Amino acid sequence: MQVILNHQQIEQKITRLGHQILENSFEEKTLFIGGIIGNGSILAKKIVEVINANSTIKIIYFEVSINKEEPWSEKIRLSIDEKLLKKGYIILVDDVINSGKTMQYAVMKFLEQATKAIKTVALVDRAHRRYPIKTDFIGLGLSTTLKDRVEVELVDNNFKAYLV
Repeated sequence: MQVILNHQQIEQKITRLGHQILENSFEEKTLFIGGIIGNGSILAKKIVEVINANSTIKIIYFEVSINKEEPWSEKIRLSIDEKLLKKGYIILVDDVINSGKTMQYAVMKFLEQATKAIKTVALVDRAHRRYPIKTDFIGLGLSTTLKDRVEVELVDNNFKAYLV
């Protein structure tokens, strides 16, 4: 197990991601920032903190509950009323993008409403796509083999990302 990002590096990536999102959405009055349940929601909350500290854009945070192994097997749930997303500028956050499956199914859920924009964010992008998803904001792009796995720990102010 090799550490690819330590706590300080992850904090720096989160700060940079927050600023990149601001630079690309500064004309918006409201941003909807959704974290995929688990590490995605922890990252999304941290990004919300960065944006709130650096702008007056209204942020509506929500969580996306999805079965990561078989996203088609059960209904994808949002912690806010889906109708609020209509014509919204949505930012979807997860920790690692590998095949793109989880992110793709979550984006499909947003497409049930007429949205203004949907942007995707990942702390680590492994670029092993099987699904046609693009990451708009990336903390770290990583070339790995298909056998490698990336694990992210976001607990108790001791953040780490590992290549396993």
